[in-house]
Amino acid sequence: MADVLKNKDEVGHILVQVQDDLRQLKKNLVRMTVQQNGEVLDIRALDAAISRTENGIRRHAEDYLKAINNQVLTLPYIEEPEKKIAPAKPVKWQPSYETIPNARPQKIQISGPSPGEKHKSAFIMRLLNKPCHPKNKEIMEQNYGIQFPHLHKRNGASVGTQRVVTGPALGNFAATHGGLPKQLHPKSLPECELTNAALQPSTADLSSVQTPPQPKAVHVLQREDSGQSKTDESEKACKREMDVSRNRMALGSSSESPTSRNMRTPPPSAASASSDNRVLTHGQARLTPLNLQSIPVQAAVSKYPFTIVEGQIDPDAPDYCRFKKQYCLCWVAIVEALDQLQRMLLDFAVPLARVCGERLAACVQSSELNWRGSRGWCAHVEKLLSVLENRDEVWDLMCQPGQRYKGNRGHQAAAVRIQTCWRRYSARTTYLLQLRPKWAAQIIAMSLLKRAKLGRLKECLQASRLRQLENYRTRAESLAANWKHITSAKRTIIHVPSLGYSQHQRLSHRGFDVLQNTQMGRLCDIRDENVEVIYVSPVCLGEDVLQYYTHLLGLQTAIELGDASAPESNCAKRFTILMPEAMEYFSTRNMCLASLLKYSPRTLKRIKNLIQGKQAYMIGGVTHIDDLAVADELEVPLLGTEPAVAQLYGTKSGGRRIFRSAGVDVPPGKWDIYTLEQLYEGLAQLMTEHMEVQRWLFKIDSEVGGRGTAYCDVSYLKCRPWAQQEFISHGPKQWRTSLPQVKEPVMIKFLEEVPHLLASYARPANTSCYTTWNCFLEHFLREGGVIEAFPPSDSVTCLTVDLLVEPGGDVHMLSCGDQLRGPSGLEVVGCTVPQYSICPDVLHTICNSIGQACQQRFIMGHLSVDLVTFLDPSNLEQQVWAIDLDLGYSNQLAMTQLMLMMTRGMLDCRTSKLEVSPIVRDVKSSVRHAGVKVKAQTSVTSRFAVMCTRLLHTNLSLVYYSTFFLMCKAQGIGYDVKARQGTVFALHDSRDRRSLGMLTISENLQGALLTFARNLSVIHQEISAPNMQGANNFKDLIKDIEEILGMTIQNQTTSQEEKEIPAVGSEQLSPHKPHRSTPNKST
Repeated sequence: MADVLKNKDEVGHILVQVQDDLRQLKKNLVRMTVQQNGEVLDIRALDAAISRTENGIRRHAEDYLKAINNQVLTLPYIEEPEKKIAPAKPVKWQPSYETIPNARPQKIQISGPSPGEKHKSAFIMRLLNKPCHPKNKEIMEQNYGIQFPHLHKRNGASVGTQRVVTGPALGNFAATHGGLPKQLHPKSLPECELTNAALQPSTADLSSVQTPPQPKAVHVLQREDSGQSKTDESEKACKREMDVSRNRMALGSSSESPTSRNMRTPPPSAASASSDNRVLTHGQARLTPLNLQSIPVQAAVSKYPFTIVEGQIDPDAPDYCRFKKQYCLCWVAIVEALDQLQRMLLDFAVPLARVCGERLAACVQSSELNWRGSRGWCAHVEKLLSVLENRDEVWDLMCQPGQRYKGNRGHQAAAVRIQTCWRRYSARTTYLLQLRPKWAAQIIAMSLLKRAKLGRLKECLQASRLRQLENYRTRAESLAANWKHITSAKRTIIHVPSLGYSQHQRLSHRGFDVLQNTQMGRLCDIRDENVEVIYVSPVCLGEDVLQYYTHLLGLQTAIELGDASAPESNCAKRFTILMPEAMEYFSTRNMCLASLLKYSPRTLKRIKNLIQGKQAYMIGGVTHIDDLAVADELEVPLLGTEPAVAQLYGTKSGGRRIFRSAGVDVPPGKWDIYTLEQLYEGLAQLMTEHMEVQRWLFKIDSEVGGRGTAYCDVSYLKCRPWAQQEFISHGPKQWRTSLPQVKEPVMIKFLEEVPHLLASYARPANTSCYTTWNCFLEHFLREGGVIEAFPPSDSVTCLTVDLLVEPGGDVHMLSCGDQLRGPSGLEVVGCTVPQYSICPDVLHTICNSIGQACQQRFIMGHLSVDLVTFLDPSNLEQQVWAIDLDLGYSNQLAMTQLMLMMTRGMLDCRTSKLEVSPIVRDVKSSVRHAGVKVKAQTSVTSRFAVMCTRLLHTNLSLVYYSTFFLMCKAQGIGYDVKARQGTVFALHDSRDRRSLGMLTISENLQGALLTFARNLSVIHQEISAPNMQGANNFKDLIKDIEEILGMTIQNQTTSQEEKEIPAVGSEQLSPHKPHRSTPNKST
């Protein structure tokens, strides 16, 4: 056996060489065809003989290896050749051989192993071939005395690794890292596996000897190279790039090669192949720790590289033979790996591949090339490429489009791929065709279910609304039967000032919530001691506003006694202000108050608790469908009109129908206009029939407050002079009664010019809502509207009358006042109460007729009528036209309630007088009758009031209400409870504070107008600076009032000089501003 060791284990090499020769011979026989005498010889017998010989040699080799597998060999002594030490190179350290004990191993008698020992040996060999197995280190330590370091923790970046010693194994070999620095410790698991695989005693290394030679200690070091870390980084980068596109490479699809690489693996050099310096040691075969910090380590390069040209390996190449000789003991596994690598290179037609022998052997020994793992074939290809030194070039070539089809059996692979794609496409198409009916069925089913659910939801909503409507009608009948009893007994009035406009109107209003809260004067209903008020506010009111109204309503005793020092009346218990909680959730939706209250269950519950056991009814604003829902939820009657009826007759066209049925005069016009043809033809016809009218108005049906009004003057018509001559030649009376043939030429001329007239000279009255005529016309035709004549007079007065159509059918006039118009003459900004423009009897007749017509159409509750009066130029007779009808509680009525509470008076619309009762005084006539309140012996006095519900000024938001009232007090703006005249404010909200209402009361109309104008001027000067005037309507009101005052003085002078009939005199005494329709004003 010693001879065998000395001859470098020639027996093992011979056995391996014979196996390789037989395998090569077998491959060549398969490719050969032998003919003898024209006949083909059968070489299968020779092939079988070679196979039997090969199996026999393999069996003998295995028996030979099993016999010596328990013997541990030591490295032979290798003399270190003497070398000249260059002064630039560091001195290499050599251990002192005297310190190493001389230990000779004893002879081991080899006996034949038993079957159990054979099984155990085979099991141990399998574990030794798996370095990652947890029992591997334990078996190495028990059987061979080799201790591996613990590599379960990762250390810092390693600079170099320990050189692997191949060949015969060492007895009791232990690798220790205790004395090594951290940078020399193994870094990652693949490196550890490679090191363990190299340190394991393979079957050829574990040759047993009886008398081994004396060993010497050996230390194997590796060169350190500064570029090693860069090489590792390059390998990691390449591995990441291969992970990204390995699926596409495995399938043969086209993909782009990586654009950037850090560093490529350097080719092997001859200098690196002979750079190993080994020092052998004797003794117990244990590596002693060395201090490697001062020793330079050279770069690790492949010692056994070989090339694969066009997928074939040259077996006679020197590099391949050297690699084969080095790894002969594990050659069977290496051959299988090389076969797989060759097949892959053949498939992709790789012309040249350089294989790193050490890396290939390490991968084979660690079983990394087993492609049947969890990651599959893609990971296997990645592992195969990792053993190549030029793997970047190979990878770039393999990733080229169509490269797979240039290699071995490329046409077959292309055909398979084409068939696969076509079959996949066909199967997918067939599958989708089969799914299409299923998808269609699902869509139809879902649509039917959705339609059914929507249908059921609509049916539920319709049933709910029908039930609410029936309950409303039932409660309305009960309210009509008991109305007189209810109005004379204690009752609770629920005020919900909701504006049930359309969504477009609500969204177009800025500050819609504040607009709904301009009727805080409804709280003044508590002046009747039998009334309790629940007011639902559409805005959040702060403590300042609540305290203001509490103090204001508590002045009833002071006003009645005429003493400001009198204690406040206990009225706080008779009114409640509630705010729906839904305002927090729908703050930006501009929802009407009834809708907010509908979705506020806590507020509804509180109202129910407040009205429990009491007679109550609800008063809304502009009726909405949700008003019925709220009334039904509270189980109280609603004093208002059905939403459908209100929507029909609450428009401009619906109002004209009611006026016509009531027999009231209306301006000439057309209604229900929805098309341009109707608009042009109707306007041309009206201009032809009423030549005296200078201006025509266009009103959108659904708009209110003068927002949806436009005007156009006919003086811009080119044919107007000719038409006027025709009209004068026939005369006014004959022109109206003449045949259509007389008017037809004029109408045709007008019809030709009307489109140009409207496009060029029609103007919206409120440009903040509708900036141009085209914008106005679009909404006019979509919503519908009316064409209406403006009064043909220089002196025009408008007035508003508030009516109450009681459930029993009676009609009452609650308020009447002359309007204060804005600069355009078409917008209402305030009013004076009472009115003095029309004879009270005439006004009562008109209002009673309108109220009866409304009652016949089931219109109930509060409504307001707008009238216009003027002197007819042809006969100087007073004309009264009904121009608008609003169904709902008006702002004028709310301010009238505040006026009546502050004066303790009574407004008699039959006589158009505001009568104030005398002050009640405490008179002590005797001790017996001490403290009895009696009325002072004074006559009843009259009062006049000027009121405005929305004074707008942006600078008001900069002043708190407490500061505002202190400012007014300092300027003498206030209310005298003793004289029952002065100024009262109506606050709307606590957040924006941009608008408020103001009421001035005086003994005469001129005094009330002067007080109102002075208050506006003082407030504007106090809250405005020269460079910050703010947006407001104060200046327009002041200018309007100044003109009215001038006209009032002129009328008073005229009334003293002339005594005319009462009707004409009352018209001349009208203190209102004439609105002139001149061409300059329209432009």
